[in-house]
Amino acid sequence: MIYLILFWEFFQIGTFAVGGGLAAIPFLFSMADRYPWFTHEMLANMIAVSEVAPGPIGVKMSTYAGFSAAGIPGSIAATMGLIAPGVIMMLLVVRVLSAVNENKYIQNAFYGLRPAVTALIAWAALEIARFTILDFSQLPDRLSMSVLPLSLLAALILASKYIKWVSPLMMISAAAVVGVVLRF
Repeated sequence: MIYLILFWEFFQIGTFAVGGGLAAIPFLFSMADRYPWFTHEMLANMIAVSEVAPGPIGVKMSTYAGFSAAGIPGSIAATMGLIAPGVIMMLLVVRVLSAVNENKYIQNAFYGLRPAVTALIAWAALEIARFTILDFSQLPDRLSMSVLPLSLLAALILASKYIKWVSPLMMISAAAVVGVVLRF
């Protein structure tokens, strides 16, 4: 029965989290509240690891959640539930869009989805910040320790726009170092 629940929950996420894996994060936080499969803190760690590992973040998060709920069969059920709506929708969209490609209403509908996706991703960023940087119980200690590493990370990110040798790998490595410094 847990496999059907996992499939259904992730089928819903795959259906309604338009915009990719980061747009699925609010749904995962809601799932953490309803089921004992993972906690909010586990979810924050899972997102950090999923961002660094190659591949689609939504698939990695569904696999992790399914595994923590019901082992390998659970990870398969959750992952299949997440990707099934995308496969079904893509087959339908290709068929329909090829017939109505120039329709202004279809183009306006896709344009209208952009703010909703942006809002979901912004909410996810704030929720993750609340668990990582803004742990209010330890804020005075962390704030004094984190000013220099966060300043260096911000400088590196800003420099990446103007200096071509600053690679995404350097930014990820710097963020990992900042994370280690802030946790100690």
